Amino acid sequence: MKITELLTKNTILLTIEGSQKEDTIDQLIDILFHAGKISDRTEFKSAILKREEQSTTGIGDGIAIPHAKTKTVREAAIVFGKSTNGVNYESLDGKLAHLFFMIAAPEGANNTHLEALARLSGLLMKAEVRYQLLMAQTPEEIIEIINSYDQEEKEEVVLTNKKNKIVAVTGCPTGIAHTYMAADSLKAKAAEMGVEIKVETNGSGGAKNILTKEDINNAEAVIVAADINVEMERFKGKHVIQAAVAEGIRRPQQLIEKALKQDAPIYGGNGNNNDQNSDQKGSGNGFYKHLMNGVSNMLPFVVGGGILIAICFMFGYNSFKPDDPTYNQIAEALMTIGGGNAFGLIVPVLAGFIALSIADRPGFAPGMVGGMMAASGGAGFLGGLVAGFLAGYLVLLLKKVFAGLPRSLEGIKSILLFPLFGIAITGFVMLYVVNKPVAWLNVEIADWLTGIGTGNAVLLGIVLGLMMSFDMGGPVNKAAYVFGTGLLASGVYEPMAAIMAAGMVPPLAIAIATTFFKKKFNDQDRDAGKACYVMGLSFITEGAIPFAAADPLRVIPSVMAGSAIAGALSMAFSIGLRAPHGGIFVVPLVENGAILYALAILSGSVVSALLIGFLKKPVNS
Repeated sequence: MKITELLTKNTILLTIEGSQKEDTIDQLIDILFHAGKISDRTEFKSAILKREEQSTTGIGDGIAIPHAKTKTVREAAIVFGKSTNGVNYESLDGKLAHLFFMIAAPEGANNTHLEALARLSGLLMKAEVRYQLLMAQTPEEIIEIINSYDQEEKEEVVLTNKKNKIVAVTGCPTGIAHTYMAADSLKAKAAEMGVEIKVETNGSGGAKNILTKEDINNAEAVIVAADINVEMERFKGKHVIQAAVAEGIRRPQQLIEKALKQDAPIYGGNGNNNDQNSDQKGSGNGFYKHLMNGVSNMLPFVVGGGILIAICFMFGYNSFKPDDPTYNQIAEALMTIGGGNAFGLIVPVLAGFIALSIADRPGFAPGMVGGMMAASGGAGFLGGLVAGFLAGYLVLLLKKVFAGLPRSLEGIKSILLFPLFGIAITGFVMLYVVNKPVAWLNVEIADWLTGIGTGNAVLLGIVLGLMMSFDMGGPVNKAAYVFGTGLLASGVYEPMAAIMAAGMVPPLAIAIATTFFKKKFNDQDRDAGKACYVMGLSFITEGAIPFAAADPLRVIPSVMAGSAIAGALSMAFSIGLRAPHGGIFVVPLVENGAILYALAILSGSVVSALLIGFLKKPVNS
């Protein structure tokens, strides 16, 4: 498939107005929508912005390639846009962007579509292509330029002599643009330097140009320029440079020079870089990423277990107890599955995956054991957090301690030394240092939350509500959410109910406002507002982000006010919720009154909608 089957005359915008990133994105999305390529502008924009949060698609050299792969795309398409004055697009090189290629890929995009998109990314690495596109004055010229450079890529053949030969792997989260741009950038620079290189691309269509065992054996070093996990065990014993995919695009020469000098640690397998100067995986990823890795893997146990427990209580609050008059065998089974097993794994899974994020696979077993000890020792969720970070960083330390062992002993590290010392040391620290004080703190927090008066409960609900709407899916929102899920493991359920109620308010408020204050929104916003009903009822707070981003000074304070009211009312009504997700689908399972809980959510949503309707200025339809 040719690129110009996806990039057509009616998806070309020769004059982009304004100088801001989001305005540019909106204009490009409008072109796609009017061309019939996407069915929902708001949903597609949300996917575009979510990709931008991972890393900017302003790759430098005046180019930006915003892209998304989502079900709202009716057929694969590319829209081209040009700005003469330039747009502040947060590009990697800090310069203004002038050329824009927005890529829309459907969830079921076939390989021919993906290969065409990959070739486009490669074309834009050529300076002459960028110059000609900047000079073009008509859509016909744009099409002609792309066609003149668009050629089917052939499978590479790499010679087997070892001198000046390296191999590389590239990959990005969506596998559409950056994967191939990094590959082309590395290949172009290697050709310029007289270096032989073979690059494996891990794109949406699967891995291409896959490195063989012979390729790897004959290479002096390996470059992994990827923001996703790639198969690393095959590189055991080789010098491996690990970098972000953006570095493959922007700094190919430095990466290649490091590879030729073998200025990189030797990969030891199972995440172990056998070098004292290794940039260990955990060193630069940050506390938040490790925490979210643990929480995201823990949530399925919390959600599934919590809903099963809630269903159990529908038979009667004590119906799972054999000696109670309301005893029911199904209720007992539900409690055994949900409470005894799913909930029993919450803390070990949390700790295990935090440690895995920090230290790769060698950290997983010590993390799981530390988490299990926290759970059985009464330290609960807080103890699990300590155990996860303790085990992860302990294993990183062990990797450095054992780095000097002979190569012949390399194989016993992962199967003997790391598990033995990691589990033992983590266990001793948890048993004699962590468990007792953290268990005491955990009990004190649970007792305080259980015993707080109405006034304090309302204040807590207000704070949690404000946090949930402050950044709608960002770190502050996630901090409140993690707080609530952690308390579930400690038997405190009211904060989780307040958090979910507050999180449902922003999109519901937007939906109500666009319905009843139509003069304050354009046709596009009113259409998008309908989808916010579904997102709000499903507890997808992020549904309000496009509206907040478009008018933050009016929308964000409005939704924060409504969320604070919903959280406060939920706490005032003493509503409890054991399921940390599900929105309207789990409202019937709340404790102390589903009607009151619905009233809290509705009250907050209406207040926010009224504030939005009052504060926003009328628009011209």
